[in-house]
Amino acid sequence: MTEIDQDTLSTASAARRHAAGENPEKRRQILDGAYEVFFEKGFDAASMNGICKAAGVSKGTLYVYFQNKEDLFVGLVEDRLTEFHIGLMAELAAESTVSGRLMTYSRNLIQKMVSPEVIQLHRIVIAMVERMPEMGDRFYKVGAAYFLSQLTEFLRREAQAGTLVIKDFEVAAQQFVDLSMATPWRERLFGRRQTAPDAEEIDLLARRAIGAFLTIYGV
Repeated sequence: MTEIDQDTLSTASAARRHAAGENPEKRRQILDGAYEVFFEKGFDAASMNGICKAAGVSKGTLYVYFQNKEDLFVGLVEDRLTEFHIGLMAELAAESTVSGRLMTYSRNLIQKMVSPEVIQLHRIVIAMVERMPEMGDRFYKVGAAYFLSQLTEFLRREAQAGTLVIKDFEVAAQQFVDLSMATPWRERLFGRRQTAPDAEEIDLLARRAIGAFLTIYGV
């Protein structure tokens, strides 16, 4: 096969993948099957055959949507985190005081980050990064980097409106996230704590985070 033929084939394959990706129901079906397999077996033990079986699709169909297991795992992470990001951004856009919006944001952030799903995602990625460092980079970009950028812009708008006094918005965003969930997240990630905090404890953690944050940046 000539180089031109290979390029043409590659372009056609990408076009088919893009076209097929317009079917959200089929993509959801594959991702749901992948979720089941990845979280039961982990990344290394998961197989594309097993994912096909769990999703109820053929291997040919799966490869139209995802190039390989790594691509599928990243797609799963992006899918789950996109839903999470949408919810968080909606809270920041709600009609409330800045402290009220940050309180709701903090509660939801803690609840999600200490959930079994997210803890397992982090553990899988940590186990992968030594062999595949690019996976850690992709995970960070679709996860922490994205919601930190959105939170940074929210804080910038609030400072412009005079409700907060901030000089370094990126640092402030990182501080807010760390104040909210760093301790319970680490305890869950490393197995020091086997169960997630309940709603009452999450509320307390969020209130402490807001109090500390507004002591620094409040007007």
